[in-house]
Formats: sequence, structure tokens, C-alpha cells
Amino acid sequence: MHTDLVAALDIGGTKIAGALVDADGRLLVRAQRPTPAHEDGDTVMRAAEAVVAELTGSPLWHRTSAVGIGSAGPVDASAGTVSPVNIPGWRGFPLVERVRAATGGLDVELVGDGVAMTAAEHWLGAARGHDNALCMVVSTGVGGGLVLGGKLHPGPTGNAGHIGHISVDLDGDACPCGARGCVERIASGPNIARRALEGGWRPGPDGDTSAAAVAAAARRGDPVAVASFERAAQALAAGIAATATLVEIEIAVIGGGVAGAGDVLFAPLRRALRDYATLSFVQRLTVAPALMGTDAGLVGAAAAASARRADAAALLK
Repeated sequence: MHTDLVAALDIGGTKIAGALVDADGRLLVRAQRPTPAHEDGDTVMRAAEAVVAELTGSPLWHRTSAVGIGSAGPVDASAGTVSPVNIPGWRGFPLVERVRAATGGLDVELVGDGVAMTAAEHWLGAARGHDNALCMVVSTGVGGGLVLGGKLHPGPTGNAGHIGHISVDLDGDACPCGARGCVERIASGPNIARRALEGGWRPGPDGDTSAAAVAAAARRGDPVAVASFERAAQALAAGIAATATLVEIEIAVIGGGVAGAGDVLFAPLRRALRDYATLSFVQRLTVAPALMGTDAGLVGAAAAASARRADAAALLK
């Protein structure tokens, strides 16, 4: 049987997306359902199963060899479970077991959504050609993943590289994770907006208080909006530099909604990085915007599943 496709699921608090992905990263079949995030766990799973059913009903399904899942976290790949913060009905939910059953027993690879994005950017995006990279999603939260020695490094539970919960301010605000001064507490979109509002920034007539609105104000020179993005950039730079010092990454790739601010974020980030990445072996670290866009989760989930199968095949030789 010709099995050259991987099924991919991208699970978040807003939508559950699925695709059949070929060896070149093309999405040949797509499916999507809204995430009933505030319903019970079985209701959420039925939405995921509806997506899977569209994929298994495709004439191309017989070419599918494995399933990759990129999920909002925390995830536990070793146990096959997920506990997404934004899906309260899933706490220790046996997602791998349920997806395996829905796909006729195919092998299932589970990683966090930041790791999935990293796999996509390393395969086809801004981190392509780099053997050591950190890729980040800066949006409602801050997540990430690592490529080390040319390979995706998800870690034992699928969460390695979760830079959003590195503490960069020891006496900072309490973070919902339980720590203080986390990168996410300073640099995520909602926290950029919160800080701007607390500093006296006010939205326009449309009442938009999102980070995108703060970015627009910063482009117009609003000093409070500029300061909020500079603080976010400083937190990101500190986290990136710490990661680079530990594992010698060559590039940090940043995607997600906040990265859409462009130079409002990247210019102060690159300046701040010079203050934190000071040792000789991290001074050449570069920062780049992500390239894979909204398909990164699906492409990356497929890439993670393919990488695991390739590693398993190598062990059998």
C-alpha cells in the first residue's frame, strides 16, 4: 500500500483543524470545527472526532500512515494526555487513545502547539537550514519549541522549549501558572494591552483594546503604547538570551498574533537582545519573523509524526 500522507490535528481553544499532509508539506484535504471549549470533555472530543471523520472519509485516507497532533497545553506525550488551559473539560484527557481508536489504530504522535509550530518552521519556514533554533508563538499566550542538533526536541512530555514560563522578573506579577514574572505574563497580547491601559493609554472610538490596537497606537508614536511593547520586547529578549546561553541556538523565530506588530516589536527586541545576549557564543544570534502562518500547527504536527516514524525506523536498522 502506498502510504505517503500523514493526518494532522491542530487543537486550540477556538478551533480544531485537521488535514492530510503530503511529504512536501502540502495540505491536500482540510477539515475544521469550532472548539466547544466551555463544554464537557466528551463534547469537545466529539468535535475532534467530526474532524477526524472528514479525513477518514476522504478517498486519500488509504494513503495515510500516521497521525500527528499539535495541541494547546500542557500536554503529556508520555501518557498520551492533554490538559489545555483554555479547554477546562480536558484535564488529563486521553486524547492519543481516543484519536488512535478513531483512525483505526494508526500511530499517533502528540506534541504541544509550540513544538508543532517549531517543526513547521524548521521544515519549511524561517528556521529551515538551522540546526539549532528556538521558535516561539507570541499571542494570547507565549509558547515555543526547540530544534537541537538538526532535530526537533519535544522532550519527554512534548513541552520542551516552553519559553513563556521562564521567569524573567523575580519579583514580577504572579502568573496563572503559579510562578512570578514569566515571559508570558509580560509579553503576551493581553498583557501588552493590560499594561498599556494601566499606563493611561485609551482606545479609539471603536473601543478596541487588543494588542493590535496598542501596536497601531505605537506606530503613531503614542508613548505609553511604545513603552508597553518595549517592555514585552525586553522580556522576550531576556528569555531568548537565556535559552541561547543554555543550548546555543542560532536563530529565534517568532510567530503568532503579536508578531504581526512588525517593527513595533522586532526593533526593540533586537535592541534589547544586545543587552542580554552578551557572551561570545550567543552574540550572533538572529531573530526572524515566522513564515508558516496559520497552517503551521497542521504542517508541524505532520512533521513531528514523520520525524518520530523516521527515528523509529532508524532504530530498527
